[in-house]
Amino acid sequence: MKFLIILTIFLVCSVFAQELKIKANSFNADEKTGISLFKGDVNIVKGNDALKAEEVIIYTDKMHEPIKFMATGNVEFTIYTKNGSIYKGEAQKVVYLPHSKEYHFFRKVHLVQVDEKKEIIGEEVVLKTIEGKAYAKGVDSKPVIMIFDMPQEKEEL
Repeated sequence: MKFLIILTIFLVCSVFAQELKIKANSFNADEKTGISLFKGDVNIVKGNDALKAEEVIIYTDKMHEPIKFMATGNVEFTIYTKNGSIYKGEAQKVVYLPHSKEYHFFRKVHLVQVDEKKEIIGEEVVLKTIEGKAYAKGVDSKPVIMIFDMPQEKEEL
């Protein structure tokens, strides 16, 4: 079991230039399926990026390299993009695709671009960190809400 924990952490870290640190109350890995499950107060830190969730599943390919991270349950996150933007927020489910550096946020999404003072509230949001693009969708009768910080114009008397 100790070998699987060390192997999983080594494989996850090998894809990233920075150290990836995962803390959780429990851990299970299945080498045959390429699935590692972290449960209970999961905290992930990589460089300046951070994520907290109730559960995180890491999917790896045949070469044992991570192809998808899925976090569920009261997910909170801080993300720094390649162009220097900072995003903070929360969602009920977050899927991260490391090869394309895309985040997909689902259910009760509240995403704040801190450096630009922009907010997105919706049910499904995609953040492409390499391109610096975001897409959002509402669901049923819930629209997407965008909030921008507009500079005040000075009124002349």
